Amino acid sequence: MVSFNSYHYPYTSQRMVTYGQKGMVATSQPLASQAGLDILKKGGNAIDAAIATAACLTVVEPTSNGIGGDAFALVWTKGELHGLNASGPAPASISIEKLKERGIKEIPKFGWIPVTVPGAPSAWVELSERFGKLPLTDVLEPAINYARNGYPLSPTLAYFWERGVAAYSKVLKGEEFNSWFETFAPVGKAPKAGELWKSEGHASTLEAIAKTKGKSFYEGELADKMHAFSQEYDGFLTKEDLKAYKPEWVKPISVQYKGYDVWEIPPNGQGLIALMALNMLKNDTFTARDSEETFHQQIEAMKLAFADGEKYITEQDNMSTTVDALLSESYGKERRSLIGDKALTPTAGEPPKGGTVYLATADGEGNMVSFIQSNYMGFGSGLVVPGTGISLQNRGHNFSLDPDHDNALIPGKRTYHTIIPGFLTKGNVPIGPFGVMGGFMQPQGHMQVIMNTIDFGLNPQAALDAPRWQWMKDKQVLLEQTVPNHIAMALSSRGHNVQVTHESGSFGRGQIIWRDPDTGVLAGGTESRTDGAIAVY
Repeated sequence: MVSFNSYHYPYTSQRMVTYGQKGMVATSQPLASQAGLDILKKGGNAIDAAIATAACLTVVEPTSNGIGGDAFALVWTKGELHGLNASGPAPASISIEKLKERGIKEIPKFGWIPVTVPGAPSAWVELSERFGKLPLTDVLEPAINYARNGYPLSPTLAYFWERGVAAYSKVLKGEEFNSWFETFAPVGKAPKAGELWKSEGHASTLEAIAKTKGKSFYEGELADKMHAFSQEYDGFLTKEDLKAYKPEWVKPISVQYKGYDVWEIPPNGQGLIALMALNMLKNDTFTARDSEETFHQQIEAMKLAFADGEKYITEQDNMSTTVDALLSESYGKERRSLIGDKALTPTAGEPPKGGTVYLATADGEGNMVSFIQSNYMGFGSGLVVPGTGISLQNRGHNFSLDPDHDNALIPGKRTYHTIIPGFLTKGNVPIGPFGVMGGFMQPQGHMQVIMNTIDFGLNPQAALDAPRWQWMKDKQVLLEQTVPNHIAMALSSRGHNVQVTHESGSFGRGQIIWRDPDTGVLAGGTESRTDGAIAVY
């Protein structure tokens, strides 16, 4: 196992690493963490706890995910790592031609056009059926309870809720958005920290999903309501799209990084970007975390990986190259050779031919889950199916309307997806789940916490607390204000366009659980940039 250092930062909010043995749940919301732990104590396993926590997060953190969103999971059980892709495709009736007929030149962020088939409920059902121990009715009960009886908002949640309501009030003008405001601003404004919020619509929908094992959502009463709402406002989503949808079990992809295997979900997710960046740097030696050389090389590798990701990532069948080619030794070395002393403007290479919540759970039997769920861009499309609490995602915004682009909009196709769960192993031994939520920050966060862990030996909490950077575009780099000033100045002298910000929400929010293979002791870290909490026993 990794030998951990505490590595305290005097200029950041510090939490101590959390230890346990029988079970651990790490999330961005204390109530959700406790819900997962309660399921473990009732005899559920880590998979049951992950489902309970994910469903609960649609209620206690609706600013980042919802029942109408997507999900991905990596599940370690019985000596094997399984991948689940529960992202939904574009409706069968949508097309580039139809959008152009409507005068649309770029897929909008809000309304019905960017709505894709929601996959999250299917993930809960699929995981429960294949690996769970408890009935889905028991597992979803904590989420149903919070939705029906209410809960007090935590501080960071209240901040993003208020910001979301303010932003949506400016852009959501049609009557199709009325249900969103009735649900999330029921008295004409966002609820404050400590104020109670509840939604009977959420509760009833979650009950229906639990009792019917998802059938109500994909082919029953809830599907009918989504279909009717879509048809009323000229949307493309239909009940036929919902009925046809099935999540996909996939083979996780990985790279070896300095004795460890780092795992991600394969495309259409952007986890490949994190792996490409690590693949470029795996033969480099980094002697200090807080050095200009470390930051510079990380940023340069990440921007090159993003350039490739933006060009090639979509559903694998539609990619003009392959995952193996992008992760090959030769291509990693070729891209690494482009990194010099100065900042570069990245372009995609030519490989050899051939708004989000993250949670981690572990139990005393060795099962572990890395799970991520999102609506995208905070609250998503701005559409809530009336009376249901189903807040629909806007993932279709990422499609390209260029028919020659790998990620071009095609009916029934899944788009380039930002949400990615991660997992770490050493040989065939599981170390554990990790993730950093936050749009295109996610692969950047994955790279940073993995290097903090492996290169610099930081414990899970310290790996998350460490100051972060985010590459934006071209040579633009955003630095957290806790990055030492000498590094910011040195990066600027290397040609990086540096901006320092105090807005911690820009740098993602993560969770980590590592398991000691010899003792079974669990070591967990949760995000200091939000209301993160670890529930453990």
